[in-house]
Amino acid sequence: MTDIDWAAMADLLEREAETNFPYVEQALAELSHLTPQRILDIGSGPGVAACQLAAAFPPAEVTAVDGSPELLDRAELRAKRLGVTLRTQVAEFPAGLADLDHADLVWSGQVVHHVGDQQDALHLLTALLNPGGVLAIVEGGLPTRCLPRDLGFGRPGLATRLDAATTDRFNRMRADLPGTVPVVEDWKTLLANTGLTEVRSKTFLIDHPSPLSEPHRQSIRRTLERQRHGFAEDLAPDDLATLDRLLDPKDPAGVDQRQDLFFLSAKTVHYGTKP
Repeated sequence: MTDIDWAAMADLLEREAETNFPYVEQALAELSHLTPQRILDIGSGPGVAACQLAAAFPPAEVTAVDGSPELLDRAELRAKRLGVTLRTQVAEFPAGLADLDHADLVWSGQVVHHVGDQQDALHLLTALLNPGGVLAIVEGGLPTRCLPRDLGFGRPGLATRLDAATTDRFNRMRADLPGTVPVVEDWKTLLANTGLTEVRSKTFLIDHPSPLSEPHRQSIRRTLERQRHGFAEDLAPDDLATLDRLLDPKDPAGVDQRQDLFFLSAKTVHYGTKP
């Protein structure tokens, strides 16, 4: 994986996952016909999806797997708070996968793209499945939108320029990964290459209309704060000034007060079954 300090991002990761939670419910509904005995959430982070897996499949043994003990501590606290049973296991992705027990369902949300050789990572995830088991990975979808195109100040179209900066940063991240292998990111083909059958993809909408709840509003604030800090050298001065105003808690046009703030995004989940 990368050298990102995931533990330091724990609050942001948990808020983002909670805001995106509706797609997890929809994605797991696609698997309601399954009766898995053992489930792995690989790269579970603070355990939002893992706890939903435990709630959706109560007879199953669900294990949240992550390389950060601090994030797994959060997952355990979340499970206790929600009243679901969750095991945790520290393991780096992909180096530690070989030490895991096999499972009937393996879930991995937006983790594979952090590995240099994505096809090899999918082979390793597939190897964790029992015969007849299902792999579900989350990769791709649509960029998030949360503000009008014209904010009433600054240059219209800030979101598209943030998208461009995000794409450039993502491409640099991929290029700098150890052992990175360029590959066409046709996820259905990549899954089929591992020997999985019944491969399919489905995209799920996350739609939180205005006015937003305070937790969703704070999730957007944390994301914009991260972009303001991370893209300081990538954005034009006028866009940085616009972000500064959006993040000013005293400004009526900022994200803390404006009433037209919304959250609209989409996540794509790719499924495959081990023969």
